[in-house]
Amino acid sequence: NQGQVCCAGSRLLVQEGIADAFIAKVKTRMSRLRVGSPLDKNSDIGPLVDLTQLDRVKGLIAEGAKQGAICWQPDSALPASGYYHLPTLATGVSPANILAQEEVFGPVLATMTFRNTEEAIDLANNTRYGLAASVWSENINLALHVAPQLKAGVVWVNGTNMFDAACGFGGYRESGFGREGGREGMFEYLTAKLPLGPIIKPATSSAQPVEQPESNAIDRTAKLFIGGKQVRPDGNYSLAVATAKGKLAGEVGLGNRKDIRDAVAAARACKAWPEATAYNRSQVLYYLAENLSGRADEFAARLTQLTGATAKAAREEVELSIERLFLYAGLADKFEGRVHQPPARAVTLALHEPVGVVGIVAPDNAPLLGLISLVAPALAMGNTVVAVPSERYPLLATDLYQVIEYSDVPAGAINIVTGRSAELAGVLAKHDDVDGLWVFADAETCAKAEAESIGNLKRVWTGNGHSLDWASNEAAGDTLLRRAIEVKNVWVPYGD
Repeated sequence: NQGQVCCAGSRLLVQEGIADAFIAKVKTRMSRLRVGSPLDKNSDIGPLVDLTQLDRVKGLIAEGAKQGAICWQPDSALPASGYYHLPTLATGVSPANILAQEEVFGPVLATMTFRNTEEAIDLANNTRYGLAASVWSENINLALHVAPQLKAGVVWVNGTNMFDAACGFGGYRESGFGREGGREGMFEYLTAKLPLGPIIKPATSSAQPVEQPESNAIDRTAKLFIGGKQVRPDGNYSLAVATAKGKLAGEVGLGNRKDIRDAVAAARACKAWPEATAYNRSQVLYYLAENLSGRADEFAARLTQLTGATAKAAREEVELSIERLFLYAGLADKFEGRVHQPPARAVTLALHEPVGVVGIVAPDNAPLLGLISLVAPALAMGNTVVAVPSERYPLLATDLYQVIEYSDVPAGAINIVTGRSAELAGVLAKHDDVDGLWVFADAETCAKAEAESIGNLKRVWTGNGHSLDWASNEAAGDTLLRRAIEVKNVWVPYGD
């Protein structure tokens, strides 16, 4: 394939102690490769697809050399005509070199060295792409330690380019999303029958600050929740929140792009949550549900105040929110991967991994239940979350701050930024360090989120301008959990 496929090995990371000897062997092997017509059975490397691609490969090699790479080619003859290129080995490549960062799609191999396992993993993951990788080691324990930490959809241990229809194949990051093959690949062709309805946009609040409060209660300032702390918005502006009767219920911080950036940074820096065991995550979610239950009356009263719901309806929404937390706490260590048995002397481990940093724009309908129903499955699978609560009823989310603080949730696992949903959804969509985005808002906001995420190929799930019946059974369980995971297939050979 002349390196013209996405899963072709284009970067080689070699342990520093064996690098010189290994590279010498690679050069010896490359010098024996024959470049010629693909119809000739003796040919190892055929032509590139066209002149444009040939010029591109030559240009990338030249630029890589300018950036410090040492490019070596065997002393082999090329056919007189055709878009042929000699196999090229680039050594002394820095992590920022264009040959290490761009997909060359040609017979070019960029090599780097590492000193220890942690450095190897960091170098391997220092790329925008993540389709496939291979790990070579005599120590199978070490190989299986490294494989789950590589940000790639497929990892082959002591092998490469092994495929089977029963095993999923697909990438991470800018290698795209979705899977071909396997059970997870079948879901790409299916659409869950979710109970959707039209979005009824609540009237915009006309409430204004008053000179004298209507009660003697202390006026509390609702801030943002970032990195486990309540912080003031960057712009120092606030957003008035009205009651169902049009009176002032309070004010919340008006988040902006800088606040989203801080929240994403806090979510990315939180290692304790994704690295925790599924059992430990379940215990934290159980504790969160228990603490929310202890303040159920308070949240029911807040729902009635803001939405005008009856006391019974408000109580039911709070109780269902608590049930959702218990549900996902129970599923956190039970929604597991699989072991495939391909027709080879190998097993394939289909591992469920968190998507990463997930942005969530919560709906106005069922403002508490909708927020919990989206945040809980993302947390259960080990994701860290940047949530934008209901623009109309954000005080329900700010009331959750204290519940989160005393529920043993690690700092940065949940971040909440209040403000204008459409504006903040666009910021999350454009952010390169947000791995997934769930948006349940009006059609315009959903379309904007999908359009502005094209530049970084993040996974986006929207209601397409429809509201979801969050009280239904279909709005819980496997449907949302599948949105919260990536399936990585690790091929492990066995036998002599």
